[in-house]
Amino acid sequence: MISMIALVIDDSRVARMKLRKTLRIEGFEVFEAGNGREGLTVLEQIEMPEIALVDWNMPEMNGLDFVKAVRSQEKYREMLLMMVTSETEPRQMVRALCAGANEYLMKPYTDEILTDKLKLLGVLGAA
Repeated sequence: MISMIALVIDDSRVARMKLRKTLRIEGFEVFEAGNGREGLTVLEQIEMPEIALVDWNMPEMNGLDFVKAVRSQEKYREMLLMMVTSETEPRQMVRALCAGANEYLMKPYTDEILTDKLKLLGVLGAA
């Protein structure tokens, strides 16, 4: 069986590990990057992911700039992007969605909330 691909971009190793664990249980092959710039490099080197889960606050290139960079490229137009961040201000959520994020997940979150969001996006089977 060909597994789905997810790209996890977060400067926190612990946050990446938590996402990776849940995504692997759900059948994803997971690639990781520590910031948006690394994320763009990894994206060029792997098969098109079904989804990228992106933190907002990172060094070098933040998550919002990553979303904008990805959305500026036609080949990534269909890729799903989920912000996974501690930015809880509604204004920030609107900025991310307007920039091209498909969904927004606030930290801290449970594995169940993450899988519910993935189902909502159609990446996982319906509940």
